[in-house]
Amino acid sequence: MGIYEELTARGLIAQVTNEEEIREMVNNGKAVFYIGFDCTADSLTAGHFMALTLMKRLQMAGNKPIALIGGGTTMIGDPSGRTDMRKMLTREDIDHNAACFKKQMERFIDFSDDKALMINNADWLLNLNYVELLRDVGSCFSVNNMLRAECYKQRMERGLSFLEFNYMIMQSYDFYYLFQNYNCNMQFGGDDQWSNMLGGTELIRKKLGKDAHAMTITLLTDAQGNKMGKTAGNAVWLDPNKTSPFEFYQYWRNVADADVLKCIRMLTFLPLDEIEKMDSWEGSQLNAAKEILAFELTKLVHGEEEAMKAQNAARALFAGGSDNSDMPTTILTDNDFTEGEISVLDMMLKAEMIKSKGEGRRLIDQGGVSVNEQKISSPLTALKLSDFDKDVIIKKGKKVFHKFTK
Repeated sequence: MGIYEELTARGLIAQVTNEEEIREMVNNGKAVFYIGFDCTADSLTAGHFMALTLMKRLQMAGNKPIALIGGGTTMIGDPSGRTDMRKMLTREDIDHNAACFKKQMERFIDFSDDKALMINNADWLLNLNYVELLRDVGSCFSVNNMLRAECYKQRMERGLSFLEFNYMIMQSYDFYYLFQNYNCNMQFGGDDQWSNMLGGTELIRKKLGKDAHAMTITLLTDAQGNKMGKTAGNAVWLDPNKTSPFEFYQYWRNVADADVLKCIRMLTFLPLDEIEKMDSWEGSQLNAAKEILAFELTKLVHGEEEAMKAQNAARALFAGGSDNSDMPTTILTDNDFTEGEISVLDMMLKAEMIKSKGEGRRLIDQGGVSVNEQKISSPLTALKLSDFDKDVIIKKGKKVFHKFTK
């Protein structure tokens, strides 16, 4: 089985152009492909997993990845999948985020000896002359066709800024530039990017002729990605300082029964024949599958040692054991207490389990908060100093645990 057939079997391919040409190129290690990452935060999330593992798979098959950091496009903001405009970031913020991305990507991609490249599109986009761009590239785009694109249609009712309207042209220009300067002949992205990616293919054809063999696009499905990477309204980060290995493990350990085998197939590097044996698993076997998924993905991001710690802590917790040494922990000081007490809401805020007390009150009213396995019924609940003679564990929903010590 070639790598293209493996990607298909894992459910990763959504739409392609020139399928036979793509199949031949990737199976023979001839693809120089890019995936773009806009620097909207200082950490990648679990939602980037599909792209990162795809790059790793293709590189292992001899193809060359280009991780395109969107230092330029981030300054505009992609309207795809959005109901409002993205927050405007400064150049300094974007540069910092890009540096953070590179450290995390190096766990997946080998950048040594020119085996992969990391490039920032700010290097060319920020130097473009607007009038020259309009004359050189603008004539290749039909406004009518652009407005029919799904990424714009879904924003038209709420309002689409002219700034965001330019995003498709910028992303298309990226592929055109990479083809000319880095021999990049393929691009991958989520299926919500299909219109933007077709724009790049068409730009190359119109500017360089139909015989230019850089018009191939493979589209990575985003079927799970839209749900992936968020839990209880918060992102699941790859940075251990933002989402601890235990919390990361717990997120994957608690995926829905209907999603676990899909995630194993799409995101892990377990052999397909081993995964196929799990297709008939039911009931408690699905819990075993979730442990496998959580361990494999935690190992990929944080290493085997951290994955083992997270797994052992989770097993001890659910078995009613006392080993919670690897659980995310907040140490309280005397300054956190008022007249010898601290409210549960203040504890959750301090540990960033909630974004506001209003969110915490709603969770408590819905029965979603427990302290040492006792459900909290009042948002006014407070703990005394004496309650911290032993560890205090707050549980939010079914997935989030946090330990407090004094």
